[in-house]
Amino acid sequence: MPSNKSVSDAPIVQFTNCRILRSHQLQREDLWVREGKILNPEKLFFDEKGSADIQLDCKDSIIAPGFIDVQINGGFGVDFSLATDDFKSGIDLVSQKILSHGVTSFCPTLVTSPPSVYHQVLPQISIRNGGAHGAGILAGAHLEGPFISKEKKGAHPEHCLRTFEEGAFQDLLATYGSLDRVRIVTLAPEMKRSSEVIRELTKQGICVSLGHSVANLSQAEEAVQDGATFITHLFNAMLPFHHRDPGIVGLLTSDKIPAGRRVFYGMISDGIHTNPAALRIAHRAHPKGLVLVTDAIAGMGLAPGRHTLGQQVVEIDGLNTYIAGNCGTCSVSPCFPGTKTLSGSVATMDTCVRHFQEATGCSVETALEAASLHPAQLLGIEHKKGTLNYDSDADFLMLNDSLYVQATYIAGEEVWRQKVLGM
Repeated sequence: MPSNKSVSDAPIVQFTNCRILRSHQLQREDLWVREGKILNPEKLFFDEKGSADIQLDCKDSIIAPGFIDVQINGGFGVDFSLATDDFKSGIDLVSQKILSHGVTSFCPTLVTSPPSVYHQVLPQISIRNGGAHGAGILAGAHLEGPFISKEKKGAHPEHCLRTFEEGAFQDLLATYGSLDRVRIVTLAPEMKRSSEVIRELTKQGICVSLGHSVANLSQAEEAVQDGATFITHLFNAMLPFHHRDPGIVGLLTSDKIPAGRRVFYGMISDGIHTNPAALRIAHRAHPKGLVLVTDAIAGMGLAPGRHTLGQQVVEIDGLNTYIAGNCGTCSVSPCFPGTKTLSGSVATMDTCVRHFQEATGCSVETALEAASLHPAQLLGIEHKKGTLNYDSDADFLMLNDSLYVQATYIAGEEVWRQKVLGM
């Protein structure tokens, strides 16, 4: 047998009997992995004269890139917007738990909070690769607010909202404390001085997202021309589509987008936040920009009841999550019944992928890429994440034909597998 030792002593693993998502198609071929990377078998055979050390039968599974969640506020009882002494253990718990739902990378998201929370939490977010310990935090945090519209604040606490004052970017820096561990900032582009903030954030390599906003289309287009590239949870917390001025939604078909630029948009495909018809409209208007996000809160994975979202208390009833209300007549604050203001989701990413595919009737490939390739492109990491191209990171999933996750791999190592009943 030819030796593999000429290039590396690391074992070569060959995944057989599978359908691989590559170049936008499911292709029936084997997947080769060494040292956490996807190998080109032709180079292995002809240049290295190598062969597999280990063969794994995938039993006709789909192999797709690992999911990337760019908007997740917490889960399993952990709220990323709460400054606690054991914040690190909380984020470790979430990163471990989401492996079973196919998420191999994520951006921990903080909702509108007092400056003290950002100053305490952000230094505790470590940008790191994924592994057996959990999904990777590869690009940094997503800061959703506090520079957003009062009229479209949604579940964000009004007393923490801020506007840009003189020296707008310095004001933002003072609020957050540092941008070292920040990858996405959601803001309302209609706010005064937002243009200079967008330009400076973009210059520093931070993705600017438009959301929680009453911006009209021209204001949104100007923000994109200044460097914004993302829309936070399309349709939610923004002006509804109107035929004379479609607002931020109009960016999906705008002819004012700079050449070579793509606008991406997040969609919460949980069956609650967005009607299936709205999902279909967005997808058909701009399929290559759609990014599935969970917008998950601390209550994801927990029983119905009261949980937190930053400074707020929320009520969970099935897949519905609402800001808890206060009747003003009892000593419990807040008390039930609550408001009808939606406050994030409790749906997992694999659930969102399945719902999206069912609601839109799109191909399996399209549904999987909306949770992998597109968020990787948004973050500018598609050369190593979100694809199964040769030399990319071997972060991938095994799924059945119904898109249920059977196993999760990071850097070519199995980090989670569905238990088989009776085993």
